Amino acid sequence: MKKRILLTLSLLAAFLPLRAQNVIDLIISEALAQPDSTGIVDGYGRRGGWIELFNTSQGTVNFGGCFLSDDRNALRKSIIPKGDARTVVGPRQAVLLYASGKGSDGPMYTDFRVRAGSTLYLTSNDGRTIIDSLVVPANLPAGKSVSKLAHDIKEMDFRTEAQFTEPSPGIRNGDQNAETKSQKMAREDPHGWILSLVSILVVFCALTILWFLFNLLFDRPARKKLSAPKKKGAPADGDVAAAIAMALDLEQGGDDYAAIAMALHLYLTECVHDNESYVLTIRRDGQSGWKSRSGLMRKRPEKK
Repeated sequence: MKKRILLTLSLLAAFLPLRAQNVIDLIISEALAQPDSTGIVDGYGRRGGWIELFNTSQGTVNFGGCFLSDDRNALRKSIIPKGDARTVVGPRQAVLLYASGKGSDGPMYTDFRVRAGSTLYLTSNDGRTIIDSLVVPANLPAGKSVSKLAHDIKEMDFRTEAQFTEPSPGIRNGDQNAETKSQKMAREDPHGWILSLVSILVVFCALTILWFLFNLLFDRPARKKLSAPKKKGAPADGDVAAAIAMALDLEQGGDDYAAIAMALHLYLTECVHDNESYVLTIRRDGQSGWKSRSGLMRKRPEKK
């Protein structure tokens, strides 16, 4: 048993860091095809299109070795080199790749340009598994970007917006001051009555289900008889116990047999609570005081 627990903990410990490095937590959160005079400048002093990736998880993700493309039939069009510190993105952080069309410019540059009307693909390092995609509208104006806004900042619920947005490279998209679900609940239920009622109902339903499961699986007849079923017309258990008591008293006499008969009577009429083994053991150990007449007699008071 201990070995199984240790093995389970070892597998869990090995799985957690792998989960923290999973590239499926990345999304293409924003893209710009044609900049205007206010567009950002890359390391070469040029203004051009760019692609923003966002890490929606709470762990650090290394996306080196993944691919970017604007062609569904050529998913390995532009590889993101490994071994560069800039390909490691922290939790809930964004990273920018310049779509200059010249991957030789550096590890954060793509071999294609972002074109209006195209679809961008982020592919895993196997070159086949598409992690995420983003459609660039054909009528995207210059200086505007298409982005996925977080409708819930806390839960990272991203959806592609139909309208064009002002570029926000390297910044998490969405209204940072947007009302969260907890804030909405606090506004709609300031005294907590709804939350309390829901909590009580959940607990009540859970207890009801547990009660039914307990009765279904564990609540067997507590005093189930192991003997064969009675035949029709057979005497009741109490009558049997009385007959045993009378037979023992006539045959042997003595208080021991009366106690045995009483114990049998209590057992057969389900008045005892020995539900563990359903076995009544009677053993003479020589320590009983039933036969000790002297022990039952009181001393006569001495005369003064």
